[in-house]
Amino acid sequence: MKTYGQYCPISRSAELLGDRWTIHIIRDLLTGATRFNELISGNPGLSRALLSRRLQQLKGADVIEQEPDGSYHLTSAGRDLEPVVFGLATWGARWTFGEPEPEELDPDLLMWWLHRRLDPGKVPGPKFTIAITFTDHPKRYWIVVDTGASLCLADPRFDIDVTVRTDLRTLYRTYLGHVQLADSYRAGQIELLGSKASVRSFLNAFQQSPVAAIVSAESPA
Repeated sequence: MKTYGQYCPISRSAELLGDRWTIHIIRDLLTGATRFNELISGNPGLSRALLSRRLQQLKGADVIEQEPDGSYHLTSAGRDLEPVVFGLATWGARWTFGEPEPEELDPDLLMWWLHRRLDPGKVPGPKFTIAITFTDHPKRYWIVVDTGASLCLADPRFDIDVTVRTDLRTLYRTYLGHVQLADSYRAGQIELLGSKASVRSFLNAFQQSPVAAIVSAESPA
């Protein structure tokens, strides 16, 4: 690890947290990820080798610990980073966020985030299937909700309860908190096709990003 050579707590913190991808790993651990593959899926561009190195660095600094089953969890030192990470979200939403750039609109990443935030308790069982189609991207996705939510990249061949149809930018902006799902739906920017009961269940089960409230609060009125 490179050092700044300064006896300063800010320097020491930056030496540990300033490497590429480290803050993203901590972000994902704070918001529910526990597995190596979950951290990979939530960070396209992060190689498995580099993730292994970053996890070893964080373990060595007692920021995370690894359980016998292979899962990763934050220590008390790691959990103390929550206000730091969400403080960065507040600063970023206020000063750097703005509208998404085209290269930032990755449908695979958005679907990974979105399916992990769906609340299975808000949809009828035993199985609730959601199809997502984009008007400006050829990929299709399916989310199957039972006791949890599973993201499918191929048609699972289940009856579809709700089809979500929109453009990629609109769904990103809705998920990140620029606008509420109900407002996007009422405005016709997001189509929800299905029975009234199924559409209502999806509206209730959909949860925005963990930083959506921050983005919403910092967005221009």
